[in-house]
Amino acid sequence: MSDRLYTKDHEWVDVDGDIATVGISDHAQEQLGDVVFVELPAVGRALAQNEDAAVVESVKAASEVYAPLTGEVVEVNEMLTEDPAQVNADPYGAGWFMRLRIDDPSELDELMDEEGYKEFLADLE
Repeated sequence: MSDRLYTKDHEWVDVDGDIATVGISDHAQEQLGDVVFVELPAVGRALAQNEDAAVVESVKAASEVYAPLTGEVVEVNEMLTEDPAQVNADPYGAGWFMRLRIDDPSELDELMDEEGYKEFLADLE
């Protein structure tokens, strides 16, 4: 069982200390189809929870990626600007979007664990 957490907007979060790595779930990348472009936030940008943080464009649609937590962007995955298909190939690994320094750890309580996310997806069907 991983400690990965999820939002209802299909972002995932892996927390290491006060740093959260953020990406989109396997479900989200499947819904989008082939990702052709990713627009990442600027390093140093302060994000509020649920604020538009990034944009992912696929052959089907463009979609916002929301900040799952309030915090400052401390790193972005520059590789995605060169190779956005990593989002499809490895959404939980090489396809991560950004790393945030968490401002309010209590916000983590609002996210779903893996089991909760699976139940959420089942309810969508």
